[in-house]
Amino acid sequence: MDSLLIGSHNYPVELLRIETNQFNLYLQGRPSHPTVEMLRLHRKDDSTWVDAHLHIQAILPSLEITSIKLFSPEEQGLVPWQFGYSCPPLFYEAQTYELIVEMEPNTPITFHHDNVNLRQSVLPKGGRLLSGMLNFQNEVGFTELELRLHGESLFRMQLEIFPSKMDYKQDYQTILNDVNTQVYNLSFDFLRKTYHFTGLKETRNQSLTELFTILQHVFQQLIQNLERMHNTPHHRMIMENRIVESSRVKKAGRENIAFLAKRPHLLVAADRRNGLLRINDQGYMPSHVLETRRSVDYDTPENRFVRWVLVRVQTKLRIIKTQLGKKERSSDPHLLKKVVRMQKKIERFLQLDFLQVGDIRQMTTSLVLQMAPGYRDIYKFYLILMKGLAIQNDLFRLSMKDLAQLYEYWCFLKIHELLSRKYELVKQDIIKLNRSGLFVKLKRGNASKIVYRHPQNGEEFILYYNALPSGDGSRTTGQQPDNVLTLKKRDSTVEYKYIFDAKYRINPAYEGTSYQRKYKEPGPQEEDINTMHRYRDAIVAGLRADDKELERSMFGAYVLFPYADEQKYQEHHFYKSIDLVNVGAFPLLPNSTSLLETFLDEIILDSPEKAYERSTQPRGTKEYYADKLAGQTVLVGALSHENQLRDLRRFGFYHVPLQHFSKHGTLSQLEYVAIYQSIKRFGREQAGITLYGKVKTWKVLPRHEIHEIPSRRGATNELYVKLTVEEWLEREERIVPGGHGVKSVLLTSKYIFDRAVEVAELRLETEAQLRDWREKRRQGKISVKWDDYHVDRATRLESLELGDEVGGVGGGGT
Repeated sequence: MDSLLIGSHNYPVELLRIETNQFNLYLQGRPSHPTVEMLRLHRKDDSTWVDAHLHIQAILPSLEITSIKLFSPEEQGLVPWQFGYSCPPLFYEAQTYELIVEMEPNTPITFHHDNVNLRQSVLPKGGRLLSGMLNFQNEVGFTELELRLHGESLFRMQLEIFPSKMDYKQDYQTILNDVNTQVYNLSFDFLRKTYHFTGLKETRNQSLTELFTILQHVFQQLIQNLERMHNTPHHRMIMENRIVESSRVKKAGRENIAFLAKRPHLLVAADRRNGLLRINDQGYMPSHVLETRRSVDYDTPENRFVRWVLVRVQTKLRIIKTQLGKKERSSDPHLLKKVVRMQKKIERFLQLDFLQVGDIRQMTTSLVLQMAPGYRDIYKFYLILMKGLAIQNDLFRLSMKDLAQLYEYWCFLKIHELLSRKYELVKQDIIKLNRSGLFVKLKRGNASKIVYRHPQNGEEFILYYNALPSGDGSRTTGQQPDNVLTLKKRDSTVEYKYIFDAKYRINPAYEGTSYQRKYKEPGPQEEDINTMHRYRDAIVAGLRADDKELERSMFGAYVLFPYADEQKYQEHHFYKSIDLVNVGAFPLLPNSTSLLETFLDEIILDSPEKAYERSTQPRGTKEYYADKLAGQTVLVGALSHENQLRDLRRFGFYHVPLQHFSKHGTLSQLEYVAIYQSIKRFGREQAGITLYGKVKTWKVLPRHEIHEIPSRRGATNELYVKLTVEEWLEREERIVPGGHGVKSVLLTSKYIFDRAVEVAELRLETEAQLRDWREKRRQGKISVKWDDYHVDRATRLESLELGDEVGGVGGGGT
């Protein structure tokens, strides 16, 4: 049944009572956590509690446990408990419990715990009492409480501490596996790129403790892959020829013709009808022939390598077992049993038929080891185990871990995983190499970064952990967000930076609280959202001594917090605020990553303009940039004949009849002149726009006064505009016709001119056209079609859509 404890026991009760012949032990506290109840955590599919771990052990033979009673949510009180019975979750992180030990006279019992803070919190009270308050903070998983008599272990009890903000079985265990898996994958990728093996050589600096710590976490995967290999082992077919009597052969092949031709003595006379051969009217039959048999051979270099790895692991386990059995070491039966169990499993596989192979002498990394299922994983484990993976900051020993710190690690690695699925990993510094092998750099207070590349457009972006991009910081107080994603987009000199800060905190929106009245549903803490505002406003670019102008460098800041219901959260105020002010929060747990993944895809695909528009701007910014973008400051002019290109290069000006400006307004706004070369006059290879220049001066005068280039029609009084340029420049990439051209002159903005690929794009004018064009350009090549071949004469945009790759110059035209 579903046991809801809110309200009924919001005060301390007796959770556990243990009576022995030497002491009585009592643990008191609240049997539930309000956040756990609100979020309905740690339950099975039928809404009943999951089973918690509880182990109670008398170490010394003189200790007799006479009674154990445990709090029951169903009975709402203590009930007898014994080994094999279920135990509900009773102990939670960040919750205080009182431990009381009532001792028999003359029994100097002391309390011990690996955590020094917990150890020092339980102290003697008189001669017969030990008591203290235990708070496990954010550390979850198994914890061991020990009582000692005269310094020797007397009693040991293992409890399971449950998280209060995420589900233990579904989320916490998955987070542990995710962290380890991502570290393994990064390590393997690093080793694969770093080492090329032509022989076998083990590291001399790897400790047994280090190897066994890693082996415990990869052992189950190792066994699973060995089972997979056993089902479909790598093999080769070998051909075996042997000489047998003719009467016993089942099938004789054509190879016997050459065989018998060299051995005529094997031919015996036979009657003419039965003989296979006839020589001088005499029949002959072979007495012996060759028989070819095919057989499966498992003695391949790959199987030899697998056996070699297993033998090395078995050798290491044997040494570890010997070390554990030494007299000077304290006995650890649990660890010894684990080593023996591993040895037996390895030995079982060494006896399998496909591993009865010879010794390996030299090895190269074959395609089987790199790609075949099972073999590639064994190869990965070899790289990690045998080449030494020195784990810093205890990443692989996570049975009792600060969950807030673990969540911070996981958020960074989860963002990396989401990005690495779609984008190329260029460089990372999480995994490093030193003389002792590999080590993991990821830890609190240590900066790391990963560089990715977009496979389609080549843009690179960087994910920082515990670091700000170079040149960024605060001129007031220090700011240190957990994760910063920096995007560098084409056609923009600005870097777009976003903060994703992990907060292992959630407001469960208890009934009647101000949070529940304002936001209705669970979500991030308000102070964490305020921290995101502070990060975005306080972190600026331009911190060098000679920089006088500071600019806010963060375009958005978001909290990552543990919450599972993504669908419900989409109605939350702090999710909707992302669209409004680019500050808010995303729920992030192992099965709740879709909102963050979608958002990452959006900001990576954003055009520079849309990325800029996401952030909150000062009043009037929109009008300012709309006016700037709409300004038609570039004149694109066609040439009337081929020699005009030579003349304008020589004399440094472009001239065009004034009548072409009747519908374009004043000439004073012109800043640049660009030259369009038609297909008809210059051919396909030179057609388009390459040449342009900045306008130095302009003036209106009769055509006959332009003496440098005489008119082909003779002297005329028609008014022309003479545009003198400072110097002619050439674009790196030519603007190709692409199915359109320019008849006389076209006015466009410098923004469009710098980014255009085809001539048709120069005509885009309205805000709607520009926005559509910018967004589709981020996704690939686009095709723009007008209702007239000459875009300066067109009146209607027919289509603007993703199209085939641009590069040609289109059809004919003038």
